[in-house]
Amino acid sequence: MLHSNPISSDENSHVLSWTARDIEQRIGVRGGRFTGTNGIFTFLLAIFLTIAFYALLLPFRDRYFAQMFTERGVVQYVTVFFSFWALVMILIKTQKIRLQRQALAVALVPSDPDFVLSVATAEDVVRRLHAACDDPRHFLLFNRIDVGLANLKNMGRISDLDEVLGSQADKDEDVMESSYSLIRGLIWAIPVLGFIGTVQGLSQAVGNFGSVLSSSTEVSSLKPALQGVTAGLAVAFETTFIALVAALSIQMLLTLVKRSEEQLLDDCKEYCQRKIIGRLRIMPFERTG
Repeated sequence: MLHSNPISSDENSHVLSWTARDIEQRIGVRGGRFTGTNGIFTFLLAIFLTIAFYALLLPFRDRYFAQMFTERGVVQYVTVFFSFWALVMILIKTQKIRLQRQALAVALVPSDPDFVLSVATAEDVVRRLHAACDDPRHFLLFNRIDVGLANLKNMGRISDLDEVLGSQADKDEDVMESSYSLIRGLIWAIPVLGFIGTVQGLSQAVGNFGSVLSSSTEVSSLKPALQGVTAGLAVAFETTFIALVAALSIQMLLTLVKRSEEQLLDDCKEYCQRKIIGRLRIMPFERTG
C-alpha cells in the first residue's frame, strides 16, 4: 500500500481562500452559493450606480442625450436601474467563475504514476483537499470530490463513485441555472418597461393632439401646439429604443458568462473523471458489500 505524500511547496502555492478572495466576502457580505450572487448587495450596488449615473448627467442636462434619460418619465429611471442591477450580477459572477476555475490547477492526487486511489489512500487526497482551501463546500470541484470520497468506504464498485460524482454534477448544474433566474427576469422586464414607456408616450401624444384639434380653429395655431404632441412621441420611441439596446447588450454578456460557467462545469467533470475515477482501485478486502 502506498503511503500518504505531503503536499509540496509548489502545491501549497495554490491554496485558495473563499473568505479572502470572493468579491462579496471581502467586503463583509455573505457570498452566494458557488458562483451565485447576493441579491440584497447587488440591489444596493445597482441603486448606487443609478444615482451616480444620473449625477454624471447633471452637467449635460441640456443635451439631447441626457434628456433621453431624464425627461422621458419614470419608466426610464427604472430601466436604467434594472440594467445596472443585471450588469452588477453578471460582473460579480465573472469574478466568482474565475475564482472557481483556479481550483482546477490544484493537484489533489499525488503526481506519482504508481499512486492508486483506494479506501486507504483516499484519506491522503481528502487531507490535501482541505489543505488546498479554507472550506471545500464553497468550491464546485472540491465539494464534489469531498462528497464522493466521503462515501467511498460504502462502495463496492468504481461505478458507484462515478454515479455519486455524476449526481453531484447534476445538482451543481441546477445551482448554476437557479443563479441566473433573477438576471433572466430583469432581461425580460427591461424591454417590457420600454413598451410601457411607448404606450405611455403614445397616449400622451394622442391626448395632446386631441386637445389641440378641439381648441384650435386656425391652421397657423396648430404648429406650436403640435410641439407637445412630438414630445409624447419622443417618450414613446426613445424609451423603447434604450430598453431594447440595454436588453440586447446584457443578453449578449449573459450568454458569454453562462458559456464560461458551463465550460467550468465540464472541466470539473473531466477533472473528476481523469484524476479521481481514472486513479481509483477498490481492493477486494476493502469492499463492504
